[in-house]
Amino acid sequence: MDTEASPLPSTTPRSRALATEAVHAGRDDLAALGLHAPPIDLSTTYPSYDSRGEAERIDAFATTGARLDGPPVYARLDNPTTARFETALARLEGTASAVSFASGMAALTAVLLARASMGLRHVVAVRPLYGCSDHLLGAGLMGTEVTWTDPAGIAGAIRPDTGLVMVETPANPTLAEVDIRALAHSCGSVPLLVDNTFATPVLQRPVEHGARIVLHSATKYLGGHGDVMGGVVACDEEFAARLRQVRFATGGVLHPMAGYLLLRGLSTLPVRVRAASTSAAELCRRLSADPRIARVHYPKVGGAMVSFEVYGDPHRVISAVRLITPAVSLGSVDTLIQHPASISHRIVDEGDRQAAGVGDRLLRMSVGLEDVEDLWADLCQALSDPPARTAAGTVPEWLPTGR
Repeated sequence: MDTEASPLPSTTPRSRALATEAVHAGRDDLAALGLHAPPIDLSTTYPSYDSRGEAERIDAFATTGARLDGPPVYARLDNPTTARFETALARLEGTASAVSFASGMAALTAVLLARASMGLRHVVAVRPLYGCSDHLLGAGLMGTEVTWTDPAGIAGAIRPDTGLVMVETPANPTLAEVDIRALAHSCGSVPLLVDNTFATPVLQRPVEHGARIVLHSATKYLGGHGDVMGGVVACDEEFAARLRQVRFATGGVLHPMAGYLLLRGLSTLPVRVRAASTSAAELCRRLSADPRIARVHYPKVGGAMVSFEVYGDPHRVISAVRLITPAVSLGSVDTLIQHPASISHRIVDEGDRQAAGVGDRLLRMSVGLEDVEDLWADLCQALSDPPARTAAGTVPEWLPTGR
């Protein structure tokens, strides 16, 4: 059990390569503790015989939101294992701090609550976003008012009560990209939040281009094995302190086991992302030349995500894959494919979804670590299956017979 104080962001110079940071960040104190692997602290509470001192520490947290000095008090306040993951992710993103949550949506919710607590409930956002992010912003569940615009309209959409500008780049699921630096300039003093889930800090670090808040669904590439759920926000310490207060009040904490798995996932993140990206680029090349494919989407920044539009029935492809797994989510070591209009973006209004480029024949594929030839063989057989037939045995009229 790790009952040491939560590790603070290291003062290690930023000259270390990202691959080195991925392996060592959040683990710098292990050798001094006589440990090699990070320990898992599953305690929900911690003994203390100094109640006056605890009262002072809790008062300090309530006032500042800063991490408590000394040993932990209660797991909803902080946990040494999850703190290691936060320290590591902040180092990889190049921010002063990071705050983890039970899921990516819990992380976004905390950001919106933190800004709303300052009287800033208006959000400017660029579509497409992940479907549930779109829904959370637009459904009024958080009391948030959203203005949807394209990148060129950001400056004109900002109001005195605008608390946030949000963009996802590359975007889910079209992989559309925006110029982060230009967007940050358009935001002026309003914080720009970039959802960096698809690119990860391996391919881009938004704060280096002017973003002030970086959001991850840690469930995806940061974990990398499809066995852990979490979210994390990388930002400056001032905003991190407010996020910790929101997390304590709402309870959306990351479980210590999840924190341990995410920290372990970070150690192989650069290797996994680069290997999967190589295969994704090759599959993109082959799909682009395939007459059964209408259009292929692949970002300039690279990555392991590929989206493509088929001439035939996309549901037929989903039902025909054998090696590739038809499932939601992404970023795992195995390749996943899904139909966004049916699942991840089903919750978005159809007109808004279509306008954002999420058409009915778009498929989104998260490329894993399998051999690219095996993946291509599976795609080919899935694309080559005969068209689905109706109960009467005829091919539906909407299915095209060729290019």
